[in-house]
Amino acid sequence: MKGMGNMGKLMKQAQEMQAKMARVQEELEAREVEGTSGGGMVTVRMNGKQEVLGIKIKPEAVDPDDVEMLEDLVLAAIREARNHAEELMQTEMAKVTGGMNLPGMF
Repeated sequence: MKGMGNMGKLMKQAQEMQAKMARVQEELEAREVEGTSGGGMVTVRMNGKQEVLGIKIKPEAVDPDDVEMLEDLVLAAIREARNHAEELMQTEMAKVTGGMNLPGMF
């Protein structure tokens, strides 16, 4: 019967960790990160759940004869913001999981 008590304890710990992770997910939605490119010509704001919140483009970045450059700047800023959001998520989740790598948890 001792094994059943351990199993119950493990289940309780798993439920507590799941609740903490859900709380972190909510907190991440409220946190913001930025990615920039072109020396600040394009700025992308994203929340910790990697949802784009806004894009700012300085007027001097807009060249009708070189739309590709602007597209590249926007893409680069989005990638940088996403990387910052991923780092934030990993840092916050590691606090909950104690650094354990738990695939599929986030």
